[in-house]
This record gives sequence, structure tokens and C-alpha cells, in this order.
Amino acid sequence: MKTKRYILPITVVLGFTFLYAPIVSLVIYSFNASKLVTVWGGFSIKWYAHLFEDDQVMHAAWLSLKIAFISSTLALILGTIASLVLVRFGKFRFKSLLSGMISAPLVMPEVITGLSLLLLFVSMELLFGWPAGRGIVTIIIAHTTFCMAFVAVIVQSRLSDMDESIEEAAQDLGASSLWVFFDITLPVIAPALVSGWLLAFTLSLDDLVIASFVSGPGSSTLPMVIFSKVRLGVSPDVNALATLMIGIIAIAIIGASFLMFQKKK
Repeated sequence: MKTKRYILPITVVLGFTFLYAPIVSLVIYSFNASKLVTVWGGFSIKWYAHLFEDDQVMHAAWLSLKIAFISSTLALILGTIASLVLVRFGKFRFKSLLSGMISAPLVMPEVITGLSLLLLFVSMELLFGWPAGRGIVTIIIAHTTFCMAFVAVIVQSRLSDMDESIEEAAQDLGASSLWVFFDITLPVIAPALVSGWLLAFTLSLDDLVIASFVSGPGSSTLPMVIFSKVRLGVSPDVNALATLMIGIIAIAIIGASFLMFQKKK
């Protein structure tokens, strides 16, 4: 019996160790003075300075943030509209088809999505002359299409659980549909909107496969630059970049947890 009691804690510890030990080692070796990432050559922060002097990485990071912000915002708007149509418009013709088309990107392999979008953009350029080549615009369109499905699922779940009697009561008291949406519906589903936007932002920032298909010269995102660097061998500046990303994420999680704790108090 005593052995069984310790099996679960030991399994959990081993699991978290397997998950986080490589991340900890990456952070430690980002301060390595040696050019060899597996050989410790003393403490140094020179790779962080080298990272900020790398114009390619800085340009890719700024481009990725800009694309992620625009894509997640567009995905939030379109995904919310799609959710409202599916939840509030009752039964209508082709509802099942619409629901399936919205959910398809969730299970579709990214290679298929990226290839199909590339063929679409090439065909559109031949027929209409737009978009002219592949670049920031095509990446934004692709990421918006991909992320919209995740936003729609999250918002749709929240709308399905929402008590519609509150909205009906407001309409009975003379409120217009637009006023009800902005003053009642929107505040209620706000947590789902924030969650959907953050998820879309993360997915866009992290995407490599789809962006590789629909990007062009001068529009390499940060994951694409990192992947190209790693293919030639992991360098210490890549460790520094990964450490900075881990730090930003950790600060965001700690800040969100603190705000939730304060709200509960």
C-alpha cells in the first residue's frame, strides 16, 4: 500500500522534470560565454547584446508581433460574428455546413491548410492581380482564417451557456438590439473574447508551417528565422531569444494570476 501511495507523486515529479528540465538548461546555457552550446565557458550576457544587434531577428520579431496582433483582432471579429450566427439565429439552411466549415481548421493538418491557401493566392493573383505576390498580407489572411476557428469555438461555448432571459428582459424594457449587445451580451462574453484573442495571438505568433507556404521574400516571421538558424546548428543567441520569450510569458502568467487573485479577494 505504501508503495502505491508514492507511485503517483513520483510519476508527477518525473513528468514535470522531463518537461521543464530542458527549458531550465536552455535558460542556463543562454548565459554561456562559449560559442558551443553544450560546453560551459563561464557566465556572460554577450549573447543577449548580440541578439539585439541582429537586424534579421529584430525585424522578424516586430513583423511577427504586428501580424499576430492584426490577425488575432480580425479573427476575433469574424469568429464572434460566426458564433452569434450559429447560436442566436436558430435553425437555418446550411447551418450544419457552416458549423463544419468553421470547425474544419481545428482538425485539418497545417500542411494541407498552408498548401491550399498558397494555391488560392496564386490563382487569385492570376485572375484578379491580387494579392500581388506573397508577403505580410497573405500571412495575415492565412492566420486570420486559421485562428478564426479557435475563437469561434470558445465564444460559441460561452454564448451557449449564457442566460438569454437577461437580454429578453432588456428588450422588453425598450432596449434596442444593438444596445443589448454592447451593454449586456458583450460584457458577459468578455472573458471568452479575451481568451479567444490571446489564443489567436499565440497561435499566429507560433505558426511556422502555414507562414512558410504563404510568405515571400522580406516577410519571414520569427519562427521561420529561428527554424532557419536551428537547421544550421543551435547557437547561443537562439538560447537567449528563447529565454526572453520564456521570461515574457512567465511575467504575463504571473500578472494574470495576480489580477485573478486580487479579483477573488
